[in-house]
Amino acid sequence: MRYDLVIFDNDGVLVDSEPLANTVLAGYLTELGHPTSYEDSLRDYMGSAVHRVHDLVRERTGRSLPADFDATLHARTVDAFARELKPVPGAEDVLGALAADGIPYCLASSGSHERIRAGHRVTGLDRWFGEGTVFSSEDVGRGKPAPDLFLHAARSMGTEPGRCVVVEDSTLGVRAALAAGMDVYGFTAMTPASALAGAAGHFAAMPELLPLLG
Repeated sequence: MRYDLVIFDNDGVLVDSEPLANTVLAGYLTELGHPTSYEDSLRDYMGSAVHRVHDLVRERTGRSLPADFDATLHARTVDAFARELKPVPGAEDVLGALAADGIPYCLASSGSHERIRAGHRVTGLDRWFGEGTVFSSEDVGRGKPAPDLFLHAARSMGTEPGRCVVVEDSTLGVRAALAAGMDVYGFTAMTPASALAGAAGHFAAMPELLPLLG
């Protein structure tokens, strides 16, 4: 394998959370007087940390979201996860193959640590990620598309950025990986390849990923 570390995004790559999370987010923003469709949410917020929601709403309307916005959004999202969240088909097979071959991997997500772990407990993916292999935008000052999160993950795992490959499904995530000086493969299950410009390759189903990592 030509990489020393595989860095996975979480939402939409390992857990099939984007439809649930964006349905919750769009509904909550609309409830607060900021009409947002599911498609709007995917376009504007998929792959981003929650601070982007605050920033865009303030930029567009001049209004701030409620002080308890993050806590309420988190509670509603975790509740939706508990009822409906599933792993992305084939994700466990990929993780198992990497583990069997002794290839280091980790996770770098825009979601909070609590949200990541909640999703992993529901889907059973928690068994694949031990201590020190899960990184969140909470750990750095800026979320994607800034490179900070991926650079933090590489540094924590003791790997040079140029020896890392990122697996992403969002435009913001691909931009962040490229800014970090890492190769990136784009997962097109929900995002067209044209929106993942700059990726070294694209794949539509998890079984297609391992040959790309080569």
